[in-house]
Amino acid sequence: MYKVDLSPDPKEVAAIEARRNREKERQSRFFNVRTRVMGVDVKALNSQVEERKLREATEQSKEAAYGTYQEQYDLVAQMLEKEEAERTRRLNKKVQEFREQKQQLKNRQKYDLWDPGRLWMEFPAYLGPSDPPCGPASLQYFAGEDLERAMCLKMQQEQFRYSLERQLQEQQQVQDDEKCADMLNDQLRLAMDMRAAQLAKLEESCRVAMMSAMANANKAQAAELAERQRRERQHEQEANLMEIQNQITSDLLTENPQVAQNPVAPHRVLPYCWKGMTPEQRAAIRKAQEVQCREKEAQHQADQALDAKWESQASYLAQAAMELEEQERELCAEFRRGLGSFNQQLAKEQTAEQNYLNSIIYTNQPTAQYHLQFNTSSR
Repeated sequence: MYKVDLSPDPKEVAAIEARRNREKERQSRFFNVRTRVMGVDVKALNSQVEERKLREATEQSKEAAYGTYQEQYDLVAQMLEKEEAERTRRLNKKVQEFREQKQQLKNRQKYDLWDPGRLWMEFPAYLGPSDPPCGPASLQYFAGEDLERAMCLKMQQEQFRYSLERQLQEQQQVQDDEKCADMLNDQLRLAMDMRAAQLAKLEESCRVAMMSAMANANKAQAAELAERQRRERQHEQEANLMEIQNQITSDLLTENPQVAQNPVAPHRVLPYCWKGMTPEQRAAIRKAQEVQCREKEAQHQADQALDAKWESQASYLAQAAMELEEQERELCAEFRRGLGSFNQQLAKEQTAEQNYLNSIIYTNQPTAQYHLQFNTSSR
């Protein structure tokens, strides 16, 4: 009806175990004469104040070192941002200079589909002798006349001059680019060297600050460890002196058995004052042990008699079972013999009946005339 085998809650069990451990620790602290202090422990309070001050000083030194590292990292980040902005500005300036020098309108080599004056230049008045709209009847040119010679010469000169100027400009631009690249490489190397020097300086300052903070922390830890060891040694010495005094002034070292008797419960003893049992108590215990040994021996003999009785009963039952098995085997053999004789008699009767049928009843064999008459009568 009710489930009594439910497993307890692990959290509740852990909480109960923690409370039990705290109570045991509190009792051991209260009942321990070495560490028990009546009133306020001024030395312990002073040691706690010193530990708190030492911990605060250590935290302040760690925070100062962290602030120094943060300032150095911020400075490095600002330098990197400035360098990236300067690199972007130089790249944009180079792109603009390339557009102004290499991508001018007069140097284009492709047809402009969006030229607003292209309609005025599609059909000029007269292009030359080979102009299809102007034939011989237009009187625009005559046989043997070269109207475009001066223009062609001028165009060739202009083209030659333009190509020469362009080559000179390209050579000058190549030289300027090489000089600019060399100057940029020198500036880049100088900037990289300056940055490496700054980073090395920052790294050295960070390392010095870190070593200083680590040395301060190690010194604080060493001082804290030394102070804790000194307090432990002092506490141990005080405890030893108190224990010696308690041993000298108390009844612990006396042989009086009344010291171990509990004043509240006379049937109990004080464990920390008990010196052992009295001769009467030891004699009573030995007497009780002898009575228990005799009872155990009598019980052992009764168990042996019962085991012997059970073994005899088991052997009798085993013999009866063997006799029953023997009778069962004899009955089975008798049944198998009767069944074999019955089967032989039945086989003889079947053989005689088959011989009678074959020798007397089934002697006449039907002929073809019999089958013909049988078919005619059936029709």
